[in-house]
Amino acid sequence: MAVTSLRVVFAGTPEFAVPCLEACRASGAEVVAVYTQPDRPAGRGRKLAASPVKEAALAAGIAVEQPESFKAEADRGRLAAYAPDLMVVVAYGLILPRKVLAIPRLGCWNVHASLLPRWRGAAPIQRAILAGDHESGVDLMQMEAGLDTGPVLVERRTPITANETGGSLHDRLSQLGADALAEGLRRVMAGETLVARTQADEGVAYAHKLDKAEARLDFSQPAIMLERMVRAFDPWPVAEGDIAGERLRVWAARAVAGRPGALPGSVLAATRDGIDIACGEGALRLTAVQRAGGRRIGAADYLNARPELKQAAS
Repeated sequence: MAVTSLRVVFAGTPEFAVPCLEACRASGAEVVAVYTQPDRPAGRGRKLAASPVKEAALAAGIAVEQPESFKAEADRGRLAAYAPDLMVVVAYGLILPRKVLAIPRLGCWNVHASLLPRWRGAAPIQRAILAGDHESGVDLMQMEAGLDTGPVLVERRTPITANETGGSLHDRLSQLGADALAEGLRRVMAGETLVARTQADEGVAYAHKLDKAEARLDFSQPAIMLERMVRAFDPWPVAEGDIAGERLRVWAARAVAGRPGALPGSVLAATRDGIDIACGEGALRLTAVQRAGGRRIGAADYLNARPELKQAAS
C-alpha cells in the first residue's frame, strides 16, 4: 500500500548535502524541518555565515533548527515535536545519540560517500583517492549507534578516474547520493519495505578527518603517492611543497619517469609542459602551481617568472 504522506526531518550542513535536500523535496515527502550546524565565522572578516543547507532551507521556506548538540532533553523534545516519520542525515557534522535515532518512526537514514564498510568516517572521498582506489560510490544506510556501521539500503557505484580530484569526485558523489536517496524515498512511499544489507566484517577502513599538515609533499616518497595527494587535496587543503627554494601550492601534477640516482626534491626538467621534481621513485611533473599571495598559474607562466629553473635543469 502506498504511503500517502511522509514527514521528513533533514539534517545536513555542507554543499554536498544540498542535492539530497532537494531530492527530499522533489520526492513528494513533507520536509517539516531542516537541522544544520550553527552559523560559523567564515571569510577574511570572520563574520558568521550560514551553511549551504541552511541557505537552501530558508530559500524553500522550511523551518531551520541549529542546536549545538542533542544532549539537552529540550533539543530532543523539539525534534520529537515535529513528529517525523524519517530523519535523513547527510554530512550533518554531529553524531546522533541513540535517543535521537529512536525518535522517527522509520528511524534515521544516512547518505555516506563510500562503498561501506570501506572508508567509514569523516573524509571518505579524499581517502579513497589517496589510497589509489579504482572505485567509489554512495551508500544509503539505516543508521545505528556505531560510526557508519548500519546496514545498507541502496548503493550507487562509480569509477575513480585517473585524473580524479577531491572536488570532482565530491560533486559526482553528491549527485549520486541524491539519486540513491530519491530511490529509497520513492520505494518507501510506494509501500515497499526496504531490505537492508548488513555490512561485511572484512575490509573496514577509517577515513580520518583531513589535517592541513598532511598536504606537505615529501619528495622522498614515490611520485605516484604524491600525485594522489595533489589530486585528493584539491580543492582543500591543497598540496604544497618546497620547489627550488620556494614554497608553492601544487594544484595539478602527474607521476612520470625519473632519473636514477637523482636527489629527491631536485628539478630534473623545466619546460612549458611542466616542472619535473625528482622523487624517491620516479618524478612528479608539476603543471599548475600557486606562489604565496598569488593565483593558480600554469607551469609556463611560473617559469616566465623564474627562468633560472630552465637553466638549472638543463
